[in-house]
Amino acid sequence: MKKLPQNFIIILAVLFLMLPAGAFELDWSADEEIRKNYQPSKLEQEVLPGLPSILKQETSAAPVENIQKSSPISAQPINSAPPKSTIETEYSNGFNRVKQMKDDSFTAIKIRKGTKFRVQSKTKVSDWNTPGARMTFESIAPVTQRYISVPAGTTFKGVIEDSHQPNGFGNGGLLKLKADSVILKGASRPVNAKVIRANDKIIFFNNIKGKRGYIRGIGRVVDKGENFYKKSRNTSKKLADNPVGVIISPIPTVVGAVGYAVNLVASPVTALWSKGDHISLPAGTNYVIKLKEHAYIY
Repeated sequence: MKKLPQNFIIILAVLFLMLPAGAFELDWSADEEIRKNYQPSKLEQEVLPGLPSILKQETSAAPVENIQKSSPISAQPINSAPPKSTIETEYSNGFNRVKQMKDDSFTAIKIRKGTKFRVQSKTKVSDWNTPGARMTFESIAPVTQRYISVPAGTTFKGVIEDSHQPNGFGNGGLLKLKADSVILKGASRPVNAKVIRANDKIIFFNNIKGKRGYIRGIGRVVDKGENFYKKSRNTSKKLADNPVGVIISPIPTVVGAVGYAVNLVASPVTALWSKGDHISLPAGTNYVIKLKEHAYIY
């Protein structure tokens, strides 16, 4: 009798295991019955709407994505275009050019700030020229830097930024020159260069000045007083030769001495109204120009 419960348990377990198999056969029979009566493939083609185009693309791309997930080489889609870089490089005329796609411009070969060029003027200029007048330079010595060489004979264009003729306070004429472009390989490129030497003389603050006249003005005033004193002494000598004029002969000398002293004391003030010299630089004058900013050559 003890074996009866064990046998009963075994029978229940076998029946329990057979139930899913029976259900599986029942499902297959129902599926077969649906296929016979309704023809689901035909129903799918005639009744159901077609798949959207986007869904079809995703469906067709699915195998590729599966391949990519399993591939350790690249995480990007195989059929996708490579990412566009914002910078492209070109090689032209022996120089690397870097093209920036953002503004479609070139970062060209750089001539460093502070670079000096020895040039010669092809234009006569003077303080009679008005600001804005144009002039031309030509380099007389080559300048070589990394990736670029500016040969002798290169043309620079310049402009007169400021000018004035001699004026009061002993000031001489003024010329302020600037180079604003260079012509290389037939193309004009902007530069910003100042003049630091003219005729081998150092130019301060880019101002080419005529000689000042203040000191000379003082000397001229003093010379006038001295000449007046000399004339008064000669007059006194002539009076001394005359018996009647001996009495008054000292008077011209005294007047001349006073006049000389007045001119000597007043000369620093009166020289303020004196003027300096004009400035004139003929064609063929040698200059040295220096870049104030980096210049970029395409």
